[in-house]
Amino acid sequence: MRTRRTRPVLVYDGDCAFCGTCVSFAERRLRPRCESVPWQFADLEALGVTQQRAEHEVVWVTPAATVYGGAQAVAKLLLSTGGGWGVLGALLTLPPVRWIAHGLYRLVAGNRDRMPGGTPACALPTERRPAAGPAPSPTGY
Repeated sequence: MRTRRTRPVLVYDGDCAFCGTCVSFAERRLRPRCESVPWQFADLEALGVTQQRAEHEVVWVTPAATVYGGAQAVAKLLLSTGGGWGVLGALLTLPPVRWIAHGLYRLVAGNRDRMPGGTPACALPTERRPAAGPAPSPTGY
């Protein structure tokens, strides 16, 4: 029998130094009302999150099992803190700020290995592509 969660869960990439640093900062300074767990140690199936999604974006799962990803997960985290950070979180949910936040999140997530504290292990997984066969000769022959 599954126990019902009473707090939201923030799922992040525990192998990414940039992600870990951001979550540690949030826990120390913002004090969000959630449980933070690296996806590598989370019961993703119970949370309703695929591994592929967890590898590509931070995820916020409500106690009612509603899943938010990327910039909207960050917005939910900020909303949970209240105060000024909560106001910023609310702004991130409103168009056109929401659209801008999504674009900025994708830019940061796509380059997290280049961010302060990032390492090559922080890079997003590359999509597997089928082999295209031998490369064409540079001379065309």
